[in-house]
Amino acid sequence: MSDGGSDGFDDEQSKLAEYEGERNEAGERHGVGKAVLPNGDVYQGQYGNGQRHGEGTYRFKNGARYVGDYYQNMKHGQGIFYYPDGSKYEGSWVEDLRQGHGVYTYPNGDTYDGEWMHNLRHGQGIYHYHETGSKYKGSWVNGKMESGGEYIYSNHRYKGNFVNNYPCGPGKYVFDIGCEQHGEYHQTEQQEQVEGEWGELASTAVLKWVPKCITGLTPWTPDRDYAGGEKEKAPAEEGTES
Repeated sequence: MSDGGSDGFDDEQSKLAEYEGERNEAGERHGVGKAVLPNGDVYQGQYGNGQRHGEGTYRFKNGARYVGDYYQNMKHGQGIFYYPDGSKYEGSWVEDLRQGHGVYTYPNGDTYDGEWMHNLRHGQGIYHYHETGSKYKGSWVNGKMESGGEYIYSNHRYKGNFVNNYPCGPGKYVFDIGCEQHGEYHQTEQQEQVEGEWGELASTAVLKWVPKCITGLTPWTPDRDYAGGEKEKAPAEEGTES
């Protein structure tokens, strides 16, 4: 769900809310108070000059809840948002958006711990897959795995470059037994017939792992040239936040 919700009510709707609490000399809500909005949402916490400002708790009628800092009616600072589907975000907010460092726990148990920008995973972060125990650690751009990163499995890991959530270009598999397989991932598009009134064609990414050699443990050098050819299982795609 959106975590903006109806807590962004405008001044007109705010005046219609039932309010109990402190006010300043101008009659504005100021200090600690509680407001019950016409739609059933409830805010209880600090106000400044008529706006939610400081620490507070906003309870949505649909079961969602935000507990944290406000600045001029916006979620701003540190706070926790509990979603109706069981997911949760705990971390930094900037003007009602997830931004800075934060931890998101998804309904299926997956977690993302890292940087955010405009509500999307952006920067450095770790995505942990609850069902398999594997995880991705590396760079994110606009919610997707991009640039350098590593995908960590139970007994080996893949280090390389990622494009649009998939490995692409030079990389290597590092095995716990003490050896590495160097190579390169190639992405190609494959069109498939999908159900629909017009029998549309949909494009899906097909990955091909092109190995070069097996060596002992070596430093990661993503700019090396590789050649070879065989298929390798690709990392699974992560879930999406509500």
